[in-house]
Amino acid sequence: MSDLINFLKTRRSVKPRDMNSIAPTESELETILTIGARVPDHGKLAPWRFIIFQGDARNRAGDIIANIFAKRNPDAPSEDIARARTSLTEAPLVIAVVSSPKAHPKVPPWEQQLSAGASALNIVTAATALGYGANWLTGWFAYDRDVLAALGLKADEQLAGFVHIGKSEKANEDRPRPTLADIVTKF
Repeated sequence: MSDLINFLKTRRSVKPRDMNSIAPTESELETILTIGARVPDHGKLAPWRFIIFQGDARNRAGDIIANIFAKRNPDAPSEDIARARTSLTEAPLVIAVVSSPKAHPKVPPWEQQLSAGASALNIVTAATALGYGANWLTGWFAYDRDVLAALGLKADEQLAGFVHIGKSEKANEDRPRPTLADIVTKF
């Protein structure tokens, strides 16, 4: 079996809490983003974009998330607000993949959203191939319009997810995977 096939068959997500402070270098980040932009894109529309959260930007984003959470949940315990504040701080690098559909007579928004999802997966795969742990996550705040606007998304944009990236020294266990007989049918 080729090394690439084995890599794809064994790739696993790493929990952000299991990542340390080592982030990709600028050169590695450029490689990751280049691969993230190299996905199926009917119409060559580039219907996605990336927002980088690194260093203090993760804390500033966490403050936005925590403040909106507290506003929406005035009786929330302080621990829940603190947890919201650290939503993007466990990994040293977080890349938000923004689905940014363009009006086009032949390419429906759904296809463009799928392209954004493919971009997020390519980012995860590229980071993993470079030796980093990666995890594609959302959370309530990925769907909250006030949070999204405060993070710079336009009204017609959605968040495909946040890709958390960092080194992990912890052995990563696989999770149960579906049996092909349960998910495959022939027509």
